[in-house]
Order: sequence, then structure tokens, then C-alpha cells
Amino acid sequence: MRFALASQALVGAVAVSALTLPRSLEKRLRLIDLAQFGSFPTISPEQAHSEAEPVTTNFSDGPQFTGGASSTNSKAPVTAAEETVTTAAAADGTCDRNNPGIRFEWRNYSADDKKAFVNGIKCLMDAPSSGNFQGAQSRYEDLVSVHQQLTPDIHQRAVFLPWHRYYVWVFESLMREECGFDRAFPWWDETLDSGKFAESDIFTDEHFGPLPGKTSDGQGTCIDTGTFGGLTLHIGPGSGFTSHCLARAVDESLTGTVSASFVTDCNSRTSYDDMRGCQELGPHAYGHNGVGAVMAEVQASPGDPVFFLHHLFVDHSFRIWQNADAARTTSINGCADANNPCTPITMDYVLHSNGLRPNTTIANVMDTLGGFLCYRYDY
Repeated sequence: MRFALASQALVGAVAVSALTLPRSLEKRLRLIDLAQFGSFPTISPEQAHSEAEPVTTNFSDGPQFTGGASSTNSKAPVTAAEETVTTAAAADGTCDRNNPGIRFEWRNYSADDKKAFVNGIKCLMDAPSSGNFQGAQSRYEDLVSVHQQLTPDIHQRAVFLPWHRYYVWVFESLMREECGFDRAFPWWDETLDSGKFAESDIFTDEHFGPLPGKTSDGQGTCIDTGTFGGLTLHIGPGSGFTSHCLARAVDESLTGTVSASFVTDCNSRTSYDDMRGCQELGPHAYGHNGVGAVMAEVQASPGDPVFFLHHLFVDHSFRIWQNADAARTTSINGCADANNPCTPITMDYVLHSNGLRPNTTIANVMDTLGGFLCYRYDY
């Protein structure tokens, strides 16, 4: 299956929100023009459903994990070597497949771990940039810069899911190695908050700050409270480097599209690249656009730290698709570039982060229990 995207750009028009702020409240807030952020291209849930294949399995990560509190099940990633990790090194038995790290859904994550996770991100934001990434003024913005610079090569390509899995690993490595984060990692099951993202305790001052709606005249709101309140971003919008606030502008009509049925319709595809295209333009895109503002801006969306919880959700969808057939951890198909005809992607395709962390290959990240990675999800 191929999606017709000739008329869609990576940065498009922002949809009108169904949720707005009263004018009396707007006067007390710092607002920001949403036009500069754009949005992710999408397909409709109806299209995804009409092209769904018969589902012959229950997509899950095995029996629901009942091993105890999240803080007792942490496992650091394998220490990275200085050079590209080879497939042979990834298969050297460094991951105990019966005892991997567990990624806990946010509701199953302890209050103490939630606080530690947020503080770990704040640690990266408070740490100085390495100086190797254009525009970055903190260690966290080194991460954001990588995504901004690589956007043309990592979106609407077959590499989308493996690269973002690797990117989350890069983020996790920085958290553990440079900020001392020693807990299990969380993920966010967005389908449980479909149509009501703003009600999740993720979006409270204790965690990631509020999720306000668009104003009556279609503007976003700068986040001024909570751990990330008053944050100034220096990467983006787009390919630029214009200082701007961390802003959000939720549209619950879009978050309502991030449903279990949409995920399942995409995961019904037996071809990797068909599944990837559906997930990328479907639940993934609607999650970004639903949170809005910075998150809806393709290149610099990691500037909003909730980006990583969102991509942990996307990776969960990818892993449960793989669980349905063991061959899905050892093969891939699709285009590595935009050439016509394109270059077919292979398992030897090198994943990189512009030197932020060591390179690896698609082969090394396709199996999350393969050694380079060592994790599963709690359900």
C-alpha cells in the first residue's frame, strides 16, 4: 500500500481546534502564533480501516507484566562502544530474554519514578550543550538538533520506525549516563486517553505541565508553570533557530483519533512498510497534531519533552506488531530514499545521530531483546 502524498508537505496547515480558551483567560497568558509550527501530514482513520487486512492475532507484548513496582525493574541499556555496533556484537547474549528491562505504562509507573523521569529530562535541559550541534544551548537541545537536521531522511521513509527506536535509545542513554537516571523507562498508552489527553496527569505541573487548548483566535499558549514552565526553545521552528516558548494547543478532536482501533487497523498490515506508513501518518501524526504547537512542528517537535513519551507509544505499537511474527525482527522492506526508483532499505542500513551517540544498524534495533537493546513493554 502506498499513500498519495504529492499534495502534502511535512509541514502543513494547522487544523482548527475544537477546544478554545475564554478571552478573559487569554489576557493573562503568553500566547504564540501557531502558523509557524504547521502540522504533520495524515491519513484518515477511514482510509486506514478500508485498507485493513484481516487480523488473526491479539497484538500485545505477551502476558501483562506483574513483576512488581516499576522502580524495581530498571535495566540500563547496553554500554555503547565507540564505533558502529555490529550485528555479531548485538547477538552476543548480552540480553537475558527472560529478564529484560520493562517499560511501564504511565499509569503503572510509581509516583517516585514519574518524578525521577521528569527530573532526568530537566537535568539534560540544565546541562550545557556539547557545542557540536547548531543552535543548541543545552544538552537536551543537542538531541533536538539531531532530529531537526535529519528530518528529511527519517520521515516518510522505511527507516522511520527503526530510527526513532534508536533515537529513544539515544535519549535513554543520555538520561542514564549523564543524569544518573536509574529507573525503568515509562511509556504512554495514548489510546487510554483518546479524546481527553488534557485530563491525563502527564499534563500537570508535577509532571510535564498543562495542556491548554487553542485560544478563541487560534493561538497557542506558552507553558509557564510546572517543571518545564518558562522554557525557551532555540531549535526551530522548522529548519530555523528562532527563540520561542514551549507552547501547546490541544485539539481533542484530533487526540480522539488516536484510538486502539486505529492502531490495530495499521498493525493489521502484514507488510512492514505498509504498517509503517499507516502508523506514521495515522496514530503517530494525530498524536503530534493533537498536542499541537511545538509538538505539531515536524522538525523540532522534540523541543516539547512529551515527544519522547509519544514516541515510546509509537514504539510500543511497532513492537506488538513484530510480536505477531518472529520474522518481523529479521527483515524490513521499503525505500531508503526518495529516488525514483528508490534504493531498497536493508537491515545493514546505518542509523546515526550526527555523532551524539554511536552509530548502529537497523538489524541491531529490530529485535528489542537482541542485545543492543534489552526491553519489552508491560503489556
